[in-house]
Amino acid sequence: MKTIIFIVLLSTIILSGCIHKEHIQHEEAIFKITKVIQRDTTLNQTYVCQIRSIQHIEMRALEKGYLQKVFVDEGKKVKKGQLLFQILPIVYQAEAQRAKAEVSFAEIEYQNTKALADSNVVSKNELALAKATLDKEKADYQLAKAHLSFTEIRAPFDGIVGRFNDVRVGSLLDEGELLTTLSDNKKMWVYFNVPESEYIDYMNNRNTEVAARVTLQMANNEMFKQEGVIETIEADFNNETGNIAFRAAFENPTGILRHGETGNIFMHKPLKGAILIPQAATFEVLDKKFVYAVDSNDVVHAQEITIRNEMPHIYEVTEGLNPGDKILIEGIRKVKNGDKIHYTEKAFDSILRELTSLKAE
Repeated sequence: MKTIIFIVLLSTIILSGCIHKEHIQHEEAIFKITKVIQRDTTLNQTYVCQIRSIQHIEMRALEKGYLQKVFVDEGKKVKKGQLLFQILPIVYQAEAQRAKAEVSFAEIEYQNTKALADSNVVSKNELALAKATLDKEKADYQLAKAHLSFTEIRAPFDGIVGRFNDVRVGSLLDEGELLTTLSDNKKMWVYFNVPESEYIDYMNNRNTEVAARVTLQMANNEMFKQEGVIETIEADFNNETGNIAFRAAFENPTGILRHGETGNIFMHKPLKGAILIPQAATFEVLDKKFVYAVDSNDVVHAQEITIRNEMPHIYEVTEGLNPGDKILIEGIRKVKNGDKIHYTEKAFDSILRELTSLKAE
C-alpha cells in the first residue's frame, strides 16, 4: 500500500513540473521592435511671442478745457471719424466768430481800397497792404476753426476703444493729456525672438513657402485658425541674449486677438532625409542617449546615439543609427545588453499614431 502511495505522489510531482515548464515556455516574453526610417519632414520650432495691433495709438486732448461729454465706452468698436470726446468749446467758438468778423471787416476794407486804387486815388502799395491784411485775417480765422475742431476728439480709423485714463465728464484736461487708446485689430503683428543658429537656418530656407509661414498657439493652448507670414526681421542682434526679433503678420477676421496678448509661435523648418526614431525607444545613461539595436541574430546591443532635433514623440538622429536598423520599442527595462530576444515588428507610423492618441486621451 505504501509503495502505491509513493508512486502516485512521484507521478504527481513529475506531472506538476512538466506543466510548470510548459507554462514558462508559453509565457516567454515577446518584444516589439521597429525600424529606423529616413524621410523628409518638418520641424516646428517654438517661440514665446507678443501680440500687437497693427495700429495702436494714444488718444490725447489737443486743447485745454473741461471735458463736456463722452460718447463711447471702454472696449467699444468705433468707426473712422466717429466722435469720442467733446471738450467744452465755448471759448473756441467765440474766437472763431471773432476771427470770422475780422475777415468780413478786412474784406470790406480791401474792396474799398481796390475801388480807390482803380480810380488812382490811392497807391498800389495801399492796395497791397489791404490785401495782406485780408489774407492775415483769413489765416487767423482758419487757425481759430482748427482750435475749435480740436475740442472734438474723433477716431482716426476703425478700431476698439481702450481703457479710459481716469477722465470723466467735468474733468479739467490739459493739452496733451491722455484720454484712452485706440486699436485696429483687423491685422495683428506678432513679435518673437530667434537665436542666432536658428536665424541662420531660417535664412538658408527662407525662399521656401514652408519657411515663410508660421502658426500661432494662443494662451489657452488652442491653435489660432489663421496662418501667419513672416514679414520682417530686426536689423541687429541683441548682444545680451544673442537673439534677433522677427515679426509675423496674422489676419484677425473674428477679432479674437487683442493688443497685448501673448502666445507661442511655431516656425516650420523643413528637414530633408532626416533619420527618425520614436522617443519611446530611447533611454539615458549619464546624460547620454541610447537605444537597444537588434542584430541579425536577434541579440540586443546598447547603442549610443546623437540627437539633433526633437519633435512630438520623435527624435532626429545624426549618429549611431542607419535607416533600416532594428531597435527595441517596448520592454527596454526588461532586457540587458547581449540578450537574445523574440520579437514582433511594428511599423514606425503605427507606433506614432498610438503615441499621439495616448497623448490626446
